[in-house]
Amino acid sequence: MDDRAVFRYRGDDVRAGWADRLDVEVVALQAWAEFRMLVRGVDTASRTVTLSAKCAPSNREKDARYWIENAPDALDAPGEFFLDRDTGVLSYIPRPGENMTEVEVVAPVLAELVRFEGDPAASNSVAHIRLRGIEFAYTDWTLPENGYVDMQAAYDIPGVVRGNGAAYISIEGCAFRHHGNYALEFARGCRNIRIAGCEIADMGAGGVKIGEPSVCADERDKTRDNTVSDCRIHHIGEVYPAACGVIIFQSSDNTIAHNHIHDTYYTGISNGWTWGYGPTNTGRNIIEYNHVHDIGRGMLSDMGGNYNLGVQPGTVIRNNLFHDIISHGYGGWGIYTDEGSSNILIENNVVYRTKSGGFHQHYGRMNTVRNNVFAYSVIGQVIRTRMEPHLSFTFERNIVYWTEGPLLGSNWKDDRYLMDGNLYWNPKVPADSVRFASWTFAEWQARGQDVHSVIADPLFADPERGDFTLRPGSPAFQLGFRPIDLRTVGPSRKR
Repeated sequence: MDDRAVFRYRGDDVRAGWADRLDVEVVALQAWAEFRMLVRGVDTASRTVTLSAKCAPSNREKDARYWIENAPDALDAPGEFFLDRDTGVLSYIPRPGENMTEVEVVAPVLAELVRFEGDPAASNSVAHIRLRGIEFAYTDWTLPENGYVDMQAAYDIPGVVRGNGAAYISIEGCAFRHHGNYALEFARGCRNIRIAGCEIADMGAGGVKIGEPSVCADERDKTRDNTVSDCRIHHIGEVYPAACGVIIFQSSDNTIAHNHIHDTYYTGISNGWTWGYGPTNTGRNIIEYNHVHDIGRGMLSDMGGNYNLGVQPGTVIRNNLFHDIISHGYGGWGIYTDEGSSNILIENNVVYRTKSGGFHQHYGRMNTVRNNVFAYSVIGQVIRTRMEPHLSFTFERNIVYWTEGPLLGSNWKDDRYLMDGNLYWNPKVPADSVRFASWTFAEWQARGQDVHSVIADPLFADPERGDFTLRPGSPAFQLGFRPIDLRTVGPSRKR
């Protein structure tokens, strides 16, 4: 039975002859991922297209957005090109001011530049190698015969520099620009990898991949004790929009610190790869002092500045600055503990200007959210989705500041969470009108929540301009809130 994807196109977006060319691509966005498939059949009467493969089973988007690539009759704007593979002729419309007798044209061939290949099972590692001050630029990407369907985060797109069975590898002060895939990938059995002071920009996929999707039983195969620090990762996802700035799969004891990640179409820093409470190799990861902003940019949904999955004892997310996180539909969250995220400490972060919530827990257990600032979300400030028969999280000594949308979003019907010692303030609403889900403040406190919390102006220095410094006399101090120092957030040339 033919189970290839079929979709109905709009107007005259698709031409009947494209199916004969075999290389015209449809790129469609579906919630948190995309597919890139080839046109295999066109029915102009019903305006339907048969594509080259199945869609992903887990994500759908009503009235999904799509565009066409590599069609000759779509070549109609400056900066566009078309390669006719039958004749080998490349057609290009110059941008204004471009002189084609002087312009430099780069046609990359390789998709991979460096590989560290050890044998973890034999305890044989490629070790003690340093790459320093090298610029890696211009690699290609290859579309499989039947196209590409992403599950999440472009997880299976490889790195330009990649390793298995590597140890004590240092990549310092390098630049990765204009690549078709991820920049760096250290998968099975990689330890003590240090990536520091690098710039990663204009990427087809994302920045750095650590670990691999499968759970390893053999200690020699486990990836751990790696560091990504002081890097600038920006303008990624140009071919695979769902790619992340940094993604940790099944890997533990890693540090992601002092990075500047911005202008992505999906998540900035992703951590964990187990949905629910099943087996995992992820834990004790430290995500700290990162500046992550302009995430999502209205293209994909269900993502965040920081995204987490699975049980992660010892993982800490602290002293980060997350802001301007805008999804297409639902799910533009600042800090997002998704399916099964558990035993994570989230503290001393500043999160503002998000679409769907500063903090969202889909489901998980025993997370601690304390001493954070969550401000200026649009749809809701603090979001909780699933009820479960255990403590979801503790939410204490946080400041929540908002001017639109509800304070608490989604599901608060049970009492399997603990909130106390927080400060809440909406300057546009009288204090006695603030609602906690369906309850007044007094009713909420009678339920045992926020017994020692207050509704009061925190006295931020200039919140509209992103300055959440507390002025003297702030009532937050009386609740035990500790000032959050953001002066060392992001990269520093001194480290």
